[in-house]
This record gives sequence, C-alpha cells and structure tokens, in this order.
Amino acid sequence: MLTQRLRTFLTFSKFSRVSLSLSQYPLTAHIKFSTRPLSTVSSVPAAATPTFKAYNNKNSKYSRDGRHKNNMSSNGTEAAIQAQAESNPHKRPLQNSPHGKQAQKPSKRQRKKDKKHIVQEGSHEEILLTDVQNLLASLKASDDAVPTEDGVSETTTQETALPEPGTELELEVVELSSTGDGLARRKGVPDEKHVYVVPFSIPGDVVKARVVRHHLEEGYTAADFLSVIAPAPDRDDARIQCQYFGRCPGCQFQMLSYDHQLRIKREIIVKAYKNFSQLPPELVPTIGETIGSPLQYGYRTKLTPHFDGPPGMFRKNVPKKPLQACPPIGFTPKHSRTVLDIEDCPIATEAVRKGLTAERERMKTEYGNYIRGATILLRESTTRVVKSSPNENPAVPAEVECQPGRAKDVLVRIDTPSHVDFKTCITDQKAPATEWIDNFRFTSPAGTFFQNNNSILSPFTAYIREHILPPPAEGQKPIRYLIDAYSGSGLFTITQSSLFPGGSIGIDISEGSILYARRNAAANDLPESRCRFVAADANELFKSVSEYDPDETVVVLDPPRKGCDGNFLRQLLRYGPRRVVYVSCNVHTQARDVGVLVRGVEGVKRRYTVESIRGFDFFPQTGHVESVAVLNRVDE
Repeated sequence: MLTQRLRTFLTFSKFSRVSLSLSQYPLTAHIKFSTRPLSTVSSVPAAATPTFKAYNNKNSKYSRDGRHKNNMSSNGTEAAIQAQAESNPHKRPLQNSPHGKQAQKPSKRQRKKDKKHIVQEGSHEEILLTDVQNLLASLKASDDAVPTEDGVSETTTQETALPEPGTELELEVVELSSTGDGLARRKGVPDEKHVYVVPFSIPGDVVKARVVRHHLEEGYTAADFLSVIAPAPDRDDARIQCQYFGRCPGCQFQMLSYDHQLRIKREIIVKAYKNFSQLPPELVPTIGETIGSPLQYGYRTKLTPHFDGPPGMFRKNVPKKPLQACPPIGFTPKHSRTVLDIEDCPIATEAVRKGLTAERERMKTEYGNYIRGATILLRESTTRVVKSSPNENPAVPAEVECQPGRAKDVLVRIDTPSHVDFKTCITDQKAPATEWIDNFRFTSPAGTFFQNNNSILSPFTAYIREHILPPPAEGQKPIRYLIDAYSGSGLFTITQSSLFPGGSIGIDISEGSILYARRNAAANDLPESRCRFVAADANELFKSVSEYDPDETVVVLDPPRKGCDGNFLRQLLRYGPRRVVYVSCNVHTQARDVGVLVRGVEGVKRRYTVESIRGFDFFPQTGHVESVAVLNRVDE
C-alpha cells in the first residue's frame, strides 16, 4: 500500500509543482499542491527540501504557546492567556525559542544539510516572514467564495505563473513590513496570492521593480526598487536629502514626514506585541507615542563603510596581490555583492562626515597596502572644555591635538554658554572615544558598542529616570538597589545611580566593558559603594546580588538583539525584583521575553504585569525603533 501511494505521488508530481509553504515557527507546516506546470517556474532555482521541525505535543509538558502545562493557574489572567493562544493559533513565539520545549537535536550531517534553512529568531528575515505570512492569510481569507452544486461555498485560488527573475513589473504596495520594506501585489493580477517585497516603498505607491529571487516556500518574491510610477499621498520625494536614497540600504523613510515615521514606528511595536508576546490584548497596555529624536539628520556618531579586496583574494595557494586601484568605499545594496561608493552620508554627524572624506582621501594613496577588503571605523569623540564665563574662547586642548586614532585634520567646534565641545573622528578600533550625556562622561574603545545617536540620549535617560521607580504604595518597602544587566560601559548604572541609596551594580560578559565602566564611574565621581561593576555572564548575575532584597530592587535589562535566554528569565522570575525596566533594540524579542515574564514559567509562582511600553526613535529615516517596557511584580 505504501509503495502504491508513493508511486501515485510521484506520478502526480511529474505534472505538477509541489509547493511547501512553511510557517516560520516550528509548530506547524503546510503543504500546498499546485497544478501549475513546471515550465512556468523553470527559471527559478530549485530549493532544497525544507526540514519540518515540530514539537511532539502529545507527550510535551509544554502547551501550544510554549508555556508549561503545569504552570496553568485558574485565575483570570491565565484563562485570558489560554483563550488568546487558542483563538490565535498562528501567533507563536519566535522560532527555536528557548522559552518552549526544544526539538530533538538533529545529527551533525542533518544540521549541515539543513543549515541554510535555519531562520534566526528575532532576525530581519523572521520578522519579514511573519508579516508576509499574515498578509497571505488575509489575502486567502478575502478570496471570493464560489457556491458549488450542493449549495456549499468553497474558496478558490487561481494559480498564475510567477515572472522570470530579472523581469521588470508594476507593483501596488499594500502594506509596510516591520522591516521597513513595502509588501506589494502585482498590478493587474488580482487572483495572484503572492507577495512582492520591495524596499523604499510605502502603502499606496505604485512602483516599478525588478524581480530578484522567488522564495516559493515562504510565498514571497524579493524585488529591487527601480522607480515610482504613482506616489502614495504620504510620499514626497522632495523631502529626500541623500543622493543615494533608493540604492543605499541605510535609510528607508526619507520620503516621509517625520511625524509619519513616528506613527509607523509605534505601529511596529504594536505588531511586535500582537505577533510575538503570546499575550491577550487586555494584558498589553496601549503603546505610547514614539518619542522622536531631536535631530533627524546629522545624528549618527558612528559609521562603518567598507570596501572589497582584489579579485581572487580568498583563493588558496595563490599569491596575494594588493589592490591595483582605489576601490568603491561605502555600503552594499540589497541583493547585490558590489559595494556602492558613498561620498557622503547626511544622517551622520559633521565630524563623522568629515572623517569619511578624510578616509576616502587617505585610501587614494594607500590602497596598494591592502591585499583584502576591510571595514573603516568612523566614530565621533567629544572633548569638553568648561568655560569660566560665557564669553570665554578656549583654545583647542593639547589632548585633542595628540588624540590617538584620530582622522587627519578633522575637528568640529561647538560653542555653548557653559562649555565648548571639540569633536573629532576616531578610526582606530581600540582608541578611546568619549561621549557626554548631560554632565555624565562616558569613554569606551571606539570599536565597541555605544548608542549611536547622542542627541536622544538625554531625553532617553531622563525617561528611564522618571519611570525606573515604582509609584509609592502603602506597606511597600522603599526601593534601594539597582541591578543593571547587560550594562556595557555603564550607561544606566551611572546615569540612574543617584536614585538608589543602597547602591547600583552593573554586570556584563565583556571584561573590557567592565574595565571602562569602572573608569567611567570614577570619572563621574561615583565611589564603588554607590556604583560597582562585575564581569560575568548575565546568567550569573543573581549570585552577585544575594544581599539585595528583591522587594527593594529594580532590574534594568538592555540585552543584545537576540534578547534574553530562557535560563536568564527563569532566574529573574525566581529572584523576583519589585520592578523591571526592559530596554530593547529589537522590539520583537522584547515582546517575546515580556510575554514570558507575564505568563510565568513552570515551578516559579511569580509573574509580572506590564505598566507601560513606549518607543524611542534612535535612527530617524530608517525602519528601526527601540522600546522601553516597564513591568511590576504581581504580589499574590
């Protein structure tokens, strides 16, 4: 019987195309058979057979949404969470989430075979796939129902051949992905249930685009933006201030008003919590209006343009030859392997823009020193001189003249009534770079992470300061301690330290960051009794704070884009600080982690409620938004 079924399937597949439509989550997969002849997609490279990763739910101790079944209580909150999961089965935690049961570990051979199919959770690809899947679902739901002879309605979908790669076509943009890309449909082909992803476009645009690659399993096609045929009402290309916009991948929204950009970024956060938190709407507060950047251009304090090496630089057993001419220096567009030469970047600060010019001039004479490609670091550094009177005119300090790693002849002077800031551009990864936030001074190696928009850091840290303490409550102990997980060079530990009489502690896995954090505390006159730092993995954090009463403690989280892992969140719930402030550069992994803290985990009878969520626009003209979520412990 099995042999006969296989023979029947193979006979069918000779005349039909089998399309595997994978969900981005490991719990489901859908197989769709199409009778479209193979010849209609002959130009599309054949995809390897996808791997289906599914949980064995029958014997799993986890529910469909990744929670432990034994952790389900009978209170109203848990009932609402369960109802939300059952009513929205397509909304699941991010793929390969550490907060649910792990699938069986595949063999080394299988991992190698399936390597290219793994989508990293919280990645640009996964967020895009989520939006594409949701749009496809809405298109399927809107199909016309055709009555059959017995009077029962059925949904029909007419297959249409996809255009060949390289084809230029007109697209109508219907939605905007949380990645900043337009999601479009082919104009004049209403029956085609397929999505085209085209950058530099917004809903309402009709654009000309070139087909790059079909992602058949995921149901979308990547396309290059060529031009605007009919602009959306919200689009005004006269706003564009960069000659490379539409080719450089750095910005997506220069054609929009800034108020419109802020509304889009609020909606990105709304969608993130809707799609990834696994929380019912009543447990997610209304997302606050996005706080904008004081500067919408000239704000980036760091750029990293790059250039390619000579042809054949990666060939083995071949003598390496240096570059024979100055290469293009800039950024690589989407769907391209060729660097786009960038002479100027208007979203960068003046010092960084001058640094880019200086480095390009240097490369005109030094290109012959390179046998491979490289990335150029451009990082602004500020030396502040305090004035004794408003009319004082301080000279350039000697430390600026001999600053290590400084780009040649780059110096920007900014005068204020109280001080003068001398801004330079650092090109050495290990050389120190200094930032000022109000009266706080921070120094770290130029190549390490620090927020790249200094203009928003003052209102940003002020917002944290205003929301880091819980409102006074009768019978509650006063807050005395701050724990800053993923502290880096001490941004929150230092700027919030005055609010915590018992002291603040910052922890980071990088010993180099902790070294500079301690130096920054000393530079800001903070003794170790008020502000100390520990070099350790965040998972070891709670071993260092056993003397901190959780009823008197606030924890600040500022993890990397991948968010917090399951082990850390479990430890955090066990420790149970009174308040948690979660700062994130990836609102999608933040939503996932906040969902875990609100739902709780098996064996830990503690959870949190969300007080507020608000976005900050650290990167105007782009699709990126940061978010601050404030949570309070539920005392039952």
